[in-house]
Amino acid sequence: MFNEKDIIAVNTLRALSVDQVEKANSGHPGLPMGAAPMAYALWAGHLNINPKQSKWINRDRFVLSAGHGSALLYSLLHTAGFDVSIEDLKNFRQLNSKTPGHPEVTHTDGVEATTGPLGQGIAQAVGMAMAETHTAALYNTPEHNIIDHFTFALVGDGDLMEGISYEATSFAGKQELGKLVVLYDSNDISLDGDLNQAFVEDVKGRFEAQGWHYLRVEDGNDLNAISEAIAAAKAHTTQPTIIEIKTVIGYGSPQQGTANVHGNPLGADNWTATKSVYGWEHEAFNVPAEAAELFEEKVTQRGAAAYAEWEKAFEAYAAAEPEKAAALKLAFSNELPADYAELLTLADVDTNADATRNSSSKAIQAIAEKVPFFWGGSADLSGSNKTMNNSSEDFMPESRDGRNIWFGVREFAMAAMMNGAALHGGNKIYGGTFFVFTDYLKAAVRLSAISELPVTYVMTHDSIAVGEDGPTHEPIEQLAAFRAMPNLNVMRPADVNETFVSWKIAVESQTRPTMLVLTRQNVPVLPNSKALAEEGVRKGAYVISPSEAETPEGILIAAGSEVSLAVATQAKLKEQGIDVSVVSMPAQNLFDEQSAEYKESVLPNAVRNRLSVEMGSTFGWAKYVGLDGVTYGIDTFGKSAPEKEVLADYGFTVDNIAKVYTDAFNK
Repeated sequence: MFNEKDIIAVNTLRALSVDQVEKANSGHPGLPMGAAPMAYALWAGHLNINPKQSKWINRDRFVLSAGHGSALLYSLLHTAGFDVSIEDLKNFRQLNSKTPGHPEVTHTDGVEATTGPLGQGIAQAVGMAMAETHTAALYNTPEHNIIDHFTFALVGDGDLMEGISYEATSFAGKQELGKLVVLYDSNDISLDGDLNQAFVEDVKGRFEAQGWHYLRVEDGNDLNAISEAIAAAKAHTTQPTIIEIKTVIGYGSPQQGTANVHGNPLGADNWTATKSVYGWEHEAFNVPAEAAELFEEKVTQRGAAAYAEWEKAFEAYAAAEPEKAAALKLAFSNELPADYAELLTLADVDTNADATRNSSSKAIQAIAEKVPFFWGGSADLSGSNKTMNNSSEDFMPESRDGRNIWFGVREFAMAAMMNGAALHGGNKIYGGTFFVFTDYLKAAVRLSAISELPVTYVMTHDSIAVGEDGPTHEPIEQLAAFRAMPNLNVMRPADVNETFVSWKIAVESQTRPTMLVLTRQNVPVLPNSKALAEEGVRKGAYVISPSEAETPEGILIAAGSEVSLAVATQAKLKEQGIDVSVVSMPAQNLFDEQSAEYKESVLPNAVRNRLSVEMGSTFGWAKYVGLDGVTYGIDTFGKSAPEKEVLADYGFTVDNIAKVYTDAFNK
């Protein structure tokens, strides 16, 4: 199948990769030099992509989980005909280039996922494969196989050492994701040195125990053996497949097989010596004609033909199934049906008090009824997070159209798989756990934000009101941490109306993830929220209960369950002749984005007596209360006791908050 010309193509990938690292004097040449054959065998013989239609919805997905090997991916993208030029390769790791140090899905044509933090790439690939099976079940018919593609990931030893990889591959095995194929660059070296110093697992035994199909290629330079293994993996559709390919890191270099070539440029002398091993006599950043012809024929033209064939199939599908075709287009455009929010009816003030986690559940049911590609689940806490879609089956091998995902106790993998599903497209996905456990998944939320993925995190049990579960389950610093994260909506709604609007913001989002921070305890429907929440929540903060005077004596600012406490405190202060307003601030970041005029209307500069009230860290609230204001919160860990006792112990009562205000401002 492969011949000497293919070896030239492989060496082209190696040389382009090393040239990038050498010119930048920065990067990781070892992986590209060792893994170029497996990448070429995949791209030239199996991967269905169309560089001129790089967002083709039925393309195969390729995720470089070992993102430090980015130079190899950029070399592949250039030679395959994506919008990555030789000049882009020459600007590897330079300011504002298309070729950053690790792949970024928002920066570079053809990059399928932002990777680099090890383990997250393989988990995102699992999410992509999961989404492929789900969208296929939603839109395919017996006569029309419109969604039918593979997800491939290239992983290294470091990926498989990360705990997230165990979580994600366990999920993939249970779900029998047979169109997921992982190429394992097994070179027995990690950054610090020999792999056996830290990792001596039986990888075959591990993956087979998790329900995977295992294959092995002994020679990482044997293109035919690699290609045959990939073909076997694609034919084995009842299990995901991992192909362990034994390679030599930095192949051809005088330093091959050592950690020295992992993350350092080769240097001129070593690169010269390496080129003699490859028989490489070309100038830097050169693609020989023989290699260019092969990439054009085996990748670009083959992909264009596959795309043209699919286009014809889609035309027939659209003619036979116009409603399904229209729904599919809507889903992959990340848009919503015009009536998606029709059932999200805001509540009157006399509606019974309820926990915002329950309000969130009502929102999930309402949205799910109108949006067939809306799905999600929980990290084994659906009964507490209230994330089950009551009108749908579970997503399982026997019910791929099910919309309830059993993520299991795998918080980190859940978040990364959500990212992968969003990257795949065709769905709106959410996932839930207790808010305190966001510490387990924060790194994946960070990639959600960097990658501009509009996933939704449903985080319940948002404060010390958790009570008896104690400090291990009572979040304190988490709000401040996530509010500090760029490009993340952190929504802490105060009642059912604010919760419904927060959900609207989440599902309408195009480029920003949303974290919903929700109560376990009941909260009342706030006066004025039915009239004001739709606009006010979207602006991040609003005056939920104004003062009697046009200009208040002071302002109470709160979020979540503490807004009703602030409103009750306002009434208490009024009895004492103190006229204050109450501001609900469900989303600090959205408020920060408003105009100066709007901010002034909510927090008038002339009103200096400001008190923030929140059952969490006070960090960050000084921005809104100012130098003359006071922050009231919790800067220690929580306690274990019944809810009311804990709240009273920490002073979250009307009498105490009123006293805090008067002690500060009415001495």
